[in-house]
Amino acid sequence: MDAQLLYAAATLVVLGLSSLYLALIMWSPPPILTRPSETTYLSHSSPKKRKPLSRLAERATVDLSVVVPAYNETERLPIMISAALTHLQKQKPRSFEVIIVDDGSSDGTSAKALELASQYPTADIRVVTLEQNLGKGGAVRHGMLHSGGERLLMVDADDASRFVDLELLWKEMDRIAPDKKAGVVVGSRAHLVKTEAVVKRSLLRNILMYGLHTILRIVGVGHIRDTQCGFKLFSRAAARQIFPAQHLPTWIFDVELLLLAKQVGIPVAEVPIEWHEVAGSKLNVVSASIQMLRDLLIVRANHLLGRWKPVPPRTPTT
Repeated sequence: MDAQLLYAAATLVVLGLSSLYLALIMWSPPPILTRPSETTYLSHSSPKKRKPLSRLAERATVDLSVVVPAYNETERLPIMISAALTHLQKQKPRSFEVIIVDDGSSDGTSAKALELASQYPTADIRVVTLEQNLGKGGAVRHGMLHSGGERLLMVDADDASRFVDLELLWKEMDRIAPDKKAGVVVGSRAHLVKTEAVVKRSLLRNILMYGLHTILRIVGVGHIRDTQCGFKLFSRAAARQIFPAQHLPTWIFDVELLLLAKQVGIPVAEVPIEWHEVAGSKLNVVSASIQMLRDLLIVRANHLLGRWKPVPPRTPTT
């Protein structure tokens, strides 16, 4: 009798674990597909004829790539691009490119980006249009995989971060990843928690923020106080190991990037930057928080089970 009970219990455990594993497979996002048109770009010099984008696997062609994910950003994008180029064009002889990734917008974001490119003819502004909306994480990943920079900056289109703070991240990258080694520098708003920039946010937003921080400590990135700031700098060596292995196209993709970096021992530094809240956010706080919790569990389970892994370092192709 005892043996039968033990066998029944073991069977239930196996069935339960199998069901959880099948649920993980079903809930995990499918591979992010890239369509042929999405490997090309338009620019001021070629507004009609598409040109092939760079590839992350190849050698760097410029010092810095600025990747801007944009979904319905016709109003906020011009302010951000103006601030970025005002700063970048002063940083000679540092060469740069700006890659605006239109994430399947419905408001003419690509047309607005091309218009901006014509206003700054001396800047290398590349406009990439995704055929379908992937989500912010998918748009950032696409831009990174098709960048030519020795260093790669992801920055939101809303101009919430002060672009001149790039120099703070740049200096820290020099410290943690000299000689083109792998490194990640995170712009951080953690020092603003007790300032008006955060205190004046809604009670719901602040409750969810603290709840997210608690969960992040549980999943393994509690050492980073601000994982979600959209201002992060990657060395090319780090990007090659992280972005091809990224699976989440959703808002919480930043955590997956940091988990991947931690897995392979890529140094990550956090640098305080200036930040202000900008109206026009497309994030529904409640639904996004539920999605974030689900995705955090999915990404952590996939990493623990070895289904998702970072990419081993490789020698760049010519």
